[in-house]
Amino acid sequence: MAQHVFDNDEYRPPVWKSYLYQLQQEAPHPRRITCTSEVENRPKYYGREFHGMISREEADQLLSIAEGSYLIRESQRQPGTYTLALRFGNQTKNFRLYHDGKHFVGEKRFESIHDLVTDGLITLYIETKAAEYISKMTINPIYEHVGYTTLNREPAPKRHMPVLKDLPDGKEEVALEERLTSLVRRATLKENDRTPKYEKVHNFKVHTFRGPHWCEYCANFMWGLIAQGVKCADCGLNVHKQCSKVVPDDCKPDLKHVKKVYSCDLTTLVKAHNTKRPMVVDMCIREIESRGLKSEGLYRVSGFSDLIEDVKLAFDRDGEKADISVNVYEDINIITGALKLYFRDLPIPVITYDAYPRFIEAAKLTDTDERLEALHEALKLLPPAHCETLRYLMAHLKRVTQHEKDNLMNAENLGIVFGPTLMRAPDLDAMTALNDIRYQRQVVESLIKNEDILF
Repeated sequence: MAQHVFDNDEYRPPVWKSYLYQLQQEAPHPRRITCTSEVENRPKYYGREFHGMISREEADQLLSIAEGSYLIRESQRQPGTYTLALRFGNQTKNFRLYHDGKHFVGEKRFESIHDLVTDGLITLYIETKAAEYISKMTINPIYEHVGYTTLNREPAPKRHMPVLKDLPDGKEEVALEERLTSLVRRATLKENDRTPKYEKVHNFKVHTFRGPHWCEYCANFMWGLIAQGVKCADCGLNVHKQCSKVVPDDCKPDLKHVKKVYSCDLTTLVKAHNTKRPMVVDMCIREIESRGLKSEGLYRVSGFSDLIEDVKLAFDRDGEKADISVNVYEDINIITGALKLYFRDLPIPVITYDAYPRFIEAAKLTDTDERLEALHEALKLLPPAHCETLRYLMAHLKRVTQHEKDNLMNAENLGIVFGPTLMRAPDLDAMTALNDIRYQRQVVESLIKNEDILF
């Protein structure tokens, strides 16, 4: 029998709960009731389970032979609409049936009626038998004890990873890390003490799991044939849909899930790479300050678009190993263009949609002190990674203005360039968005001039 040996402070694998898995195994199996006669106008996407326009009573009689029996009938009240009639709990349940290339009665879409019925019977059976159990699944989750909270402890003395040994023949040793779920992987990560602990919400997407899967929040089985739960696209955490609503905002992105640098959420990127700011920002600014501060029209003059695209591809491909040196890109405007493109490509701007109205309101204030106070309060609304990135950029742009004699770029000019780049109007009508442009410029201009006070 396999045996685990752990030190007191080491991660202990959760005990996955089997109750819901056992219920899924017990659920009734689908039993198609075929129509023995030819039915006119049968839709091509239905088979012999289609019985045409029969009444509820006739369907009920046909299905009474066994649990899990099912058929499809055309509605007598609304011809051209179809109903899935299903025997469960000694009664016939009727569901409006739809087809748009796939079959569905709710959110889930299936390739076949058989799969739809199988999944439906599993769901009905489990939710009938374990309604109270399911309602309490999120109480005392394993996540509280073995998940991300492990990362917040003081670093323990260095230890070797525990090894899972197969004792019967004594030959097989498998590194425990190879068998860890994404939950356990996060529990074994080491936090870089120099990197701020930014909060990040999980990026959950509905997911179909192949083979049995257990929720990494409550440790219960994820039932059904398809779309059994949700998976975080950034860190790989697998949980029930209902559990996703109570999972803490502590996503720790895994590089294997974060495929790009450009167009990636800013907080996701810095957490995945364990940095304070996006490496694009740091590397481009270092390069610009080393050789471009006196370049006339810095940030205003555009670089060659194809080469800017090359820089983007280099960062997406090579990350912090991307070569943006003068040997590869002699024209500094290519580097400034790549930096501006990074900000424009962010799915959520540096000045977020939520904070946008407060920044615009601040820009409209005529009293200087009141404007600075309002900007200071608006900055508090930004996620920490966004605020740190903005701070670093504004300090850089302040240094750019200190070379205005050579580069002809003052805070106002830079505000014109970076206003629409750093902030975008959230779903405003075209006229309002157009009117906001001058306030966007004023926001950035004020941030540059007062970066030492505001940050």
